[in-house]
Amino acid sequence: MGTENVLRNLQLVDGQMVDITIRDGIITAITPPGQAEGETGQDCSGLYVSSGWIDLHVHAVPDFDPYGDEIDEIGVKRGVTALVDAGSCGADRIGLFYKESLKAATQVFAFLNISRIGLERTDELSRLEWIDLPKAAEAVQAYPDFIVGLKARISQSVVKDSGIQPLKLARRLSEDTGLPLMVHIGSAPPAISEVLELLQPGDVITHYLNGKANNLFHTDGTPLQGLLDAAARGVHLDVGHGTASFSFRIAEQAKKSGIALNTISTDIYRGNRLNGPVYSMSDVLTKFLCLGYNLEEVIRAVTSNAAEWLGKKELAGIRVGQQANLTLFAVEAGEKRLRDSEGEVRVAHHYIEAKGVYTNGSLITC
Repeated sequence: MGTENVLRNLQLVDGQMVDITIRDGIITAITPPGQAEGETGQDCSGLYVSSGWIDLHVHAVPDFDPYGDEIDEIGVKRGVTALVDAGSCGADRIGLFYKESLKAATQVFAFLNISRIGLERTDELSRLEWIDLPKAAEAVQAYPDFIVGLKARISQSVVKDSGIQPLKLARRLSEDTGLPLMVHIGSAPPAISEVLELLQPGDVITHYLNGKANNLFHTDGTPLQGLLDAAARGVHLDVGHGTASFSFRIAEQAKKSGIALNTISTDIYRGNRLNGPVYSMSDVLTKFLCLGYNLEEVIRAVTSNAAEWLGKKELAGIRVGQQANLTLFAVEAGEKRLRDSEGEVRVAHHYIEAKGVYTNGSLITC
């Protein structure tokens, strides 16, 4: 006899009410409320359910300072069942990080930092000798199911006098390995136009809603032609909120201009989890509700959109026969103050709050 659990009276984001029956970690039935067989389970009245949230940009190596944190602290304890570490490790440490990731309840993937030292220091692309392409290619070959892309942080504080050259080397490594790039954008130089022209379909721009001077929008609020061209050729746009990379003003400009909402990610680590302005995936998602996106759009940006980019469609959707990979959350009525990276505060009147995840065959309360 296997173990069976019924999650009762859940609401899907489209409004449909369901009971979900899970046996040995597999969804065996999705039925209208009250029609699930079996006596065991939880009454989840008042809660929504989606496939497990995916955070495409985190920093999950606890030893690194300032950009580090515990995997499950920013994963399952925050409603996130799968996360992607965004370049904390280069080739020097990726093997150790992989081994540590296997101990976590959260599923982990990684972008490999093109600098072999990763975030051991925060100017990791300032010396070109730290970009060891053969060693990086060896790491990609060693961990093909773990490494999903390459990370290049292309802003002045990181590259210093190296300019655009690290991104050109990243492009070469991408071509050699067949992996896409995630490119962090920030302060110039290099100019954002130089960065955009090197990006190809499937690459990711993270921090695309940052409010720095080198951002993706003109001063009148219209998007740069380079952004429109990049999106049209299939470059993926990722929020990557972080401490310094999300502006309500820029996000409003993006929405008004019809820029598609691809993926919402946190760029969370210990400092901005404890002290803000990130705090959690729930808070970041709430900011997009506050901006006027509907619940389905917001949840799609951390479920099906993220799973599609990863090429892991099994992580999205709720279907009979599928491994149970679920996030349970509430949409609470009440005021919540939300702060962006520019210090601007908005007040939400409804807010998302993760309540639990069902993963690895068990329910974990947030």
